[in-house]
Amino acid sequence: MESDRISCLPDHIIDQILSHLPIKDAGRTSVLSSIWRNKWSTQPDLVFDKQCAPVATSGLPSVIKIKFLRMIDHVLLLHSGPINKVKISDSGRHIIDMNSVADIDRWILHLTKRSIKKLVLHFCFQFQQRYKIPWCLFSCQSLQGLKLYYCWLKPPTTFEGFRNLKSLKLKQVTMAQDAFENLISGSPLLEKLILSDCIGFTQINIHAPNMWFVEIVGKFEGISFDNTPQLANVFVNQTTQSRLHRCSSNLVNFFDHLPNIAVLVIHSYFIKILLADVVVPVKLPTPCINLTSLSVCINFNDLKEISAGLCLLKSSPNLQVLGIFARLEKHADLLTPVSYCWEDIFSEPIMSFKLERVMVGDISGTKSELDFIRFILLYSPVLEKMTVEPVVNFTSELMTELIRFRRVSGQAEIVYLAKDSS
Repeated sequence: MESDRISCLPDHIIDQILSHLPIKDAGRTSVLSSIWRNKWSTQPDLVFDKQCAPVATSGLPSVIKIKFLRMIDHVLLLHSGPINKVKISDSGRHIIDMNSVADIDRWILHLTKRSIKKLVLHFCFQFQQRYKIPWCLFSCQSLQGLKLYYCWLKPPTTFEGFRNLKSLKLKQVTMAQDAFENLISGSPLLEKLILSDCIGFTQINIHAPNMWFVEIVGKFEGISFDNTPQLANVFVNQTTQSRLHRCSSNLVNFFDHLPNIAVLVIHSYFIKILLADVVVPVKLPTPCINLTSLSVCINFNDLKEISAGLCLLKSSPNLQVLGIFARLEKHADLLTPVSYCWEDIFSEPIMSFKLERVMVGDISGTKSELDFIRFILLYSPVLEKMTVEPVVNFTSELMTELIRFRRVSGQAEIVYLAKDSS
């Protein structure tokens, strides 16, 4: 009988086809013919998630759990090729629980012996319990990518980092301050770092000469960079107001170690942390010449935060994309019309911006917010589009005032996104 067209394809093409199938479906190809019997067992990327979990036909979660665990055991036992990546995720279905810890430990031990390159562990135990990463993982120096969710990291005292690690993501991870700093400084090739709602360390000190991307979300008291000349993309979202008297960050120090910053996002309360107990300079000592995209959240009723926003504008001569989002705070005093002046704060002479696109969001139509919009329109000669999105719809009078604002750019377009618009 003539062979089918797929079976005659080169091995690397077949491997590519199988790589796009869930591991459960890839395993089923073993019944096609003797040629296909073992092809699935050499796939370098193994993903165990909801797509390969058994359907709940029996209605018994315990049966689903047993089948899921056995399938992982079966695949890892029969796999015969190199393993580059393994992802184990139950997508919040609680298939994997605290009773599965011994199984997870066994899988990780097996994978470390196979010199795995990328590992993703994404399961959430009930009652906010954390899975403790076994010590054997910290000896796996082949790791290049590591993503951990809802885990507890307590490295052995002999741990000095992952010498080949390039990408690290920690979400809802518990870890001591010194362990975190040793992990970062001991991974010299680290390029990408994502931290989200981690527990146990509040001061984020990053020493990473090859780092180019950092994203930090959660509650912390300060961020400091050291030896990060390649860092170009920084996203920071301080979700709650920190205890400012313990903060170690400030506006000038924050930018001192970001000479090549290109994209910067500062949301929620982080700008407030940077301004604690400091006098806001007119501009930074060293300009951010590579910064082309800036998104910042400020309180338009706080003169200090307004000054910080203008400081960043004046210190970014090549800025093209700007996002300004208003942050409302309870018990805030409104600025009086004579208490501030954008031109005075910015100081003379006023330079023109190179802004091409501006987004102004979460505003409520206060005078200081509208004055900022007017200020940007007056000093952005190459502006192409400004998008305004309020928290509540403007009155017709405010809308008319907004549309009539004088703009120095002949092609500047103002787009108003009403609250009920799509």
